[in-house]
Amino acid sequence: MERILLSGKKREIFGKKSKTLRKAGFLPGIVYGHGFKNLAIQVAKEEFLKVYRQAGSSSLINLSIDGHRPITVLIHDVFKHPAKDEVLHVDFYRVRMDEEIRTEIPLKLVGEAPAVTELEGTLVQNHDTLEVEALPSALVPEIEVDVSSLKTFEDQIRVADLKLPEGIKVLYDPEEVLVFVTPPRSKEELEALETVTPAKEEAELVEELNRQEEAQSSAEETKDEDKKEDS
Repeated sequence: MERILLSGKKREIFGKKSKTLRKAGFLPGIVYGHGFKNLAIQVAKEEFLKVYRQAGSSSLINLSIDGHRPITVLIHDVFKHPAKDEVLHVDFYRVRMDEEIRTEIPLKLVGEAPAVTELEGTLVQNHDTLEVEALPSALVPEIEVDVSSLKTFEDQIRVADLKLPEGIKVLYDPEEVLVFVTPPRSKEELEALETVTPAKEEAELVEELNRQEEAQSSAEETKDEDKKEDS
């Protein structure tokens, strides 16, 4: 599969001043990896979002910095605003093709579960991604999970049940449950749920988001400065 190309530039703006980059349509980022020197960069926000939608965190990307020969990277971490779901900062991991790496691969549910279509149950997915270890060349954009085997409320799909691509090792317990179906809620259970006060829930959510936003801002500034010193 042909690799996606992303362009970036070396970055000279750090910490709280990174807000000026975002206002200009850029995202601050860091490139790092085993045996490589850290490098602070910036990428065009819209271009990055397009690449991220295609590549996710498990597809190799060719990253060209200041027009130089591209290097091979993975999108390692994407930091978002806790309330607005807006991307604030990006970490790229520069890979060595001969060295195994750890990353996450999205799970894609396929098929229909009879316990849902016939018994009116609710499909529950415990994990959206799998943490894996593999050589970069063995990575795939997603791993399919066929839910057609879920015929009763006792059926489960575990890590051990997956058909994994060659060269990929899952770092979860083989008995870890990934997907199952729960029975429909009883009338009593539904009535109990309706007694929760929406206003109280909303107030608690707003308070939690404010705490997360303050923590994210502080963590981002500290991380940026630490990696600047390493570069």
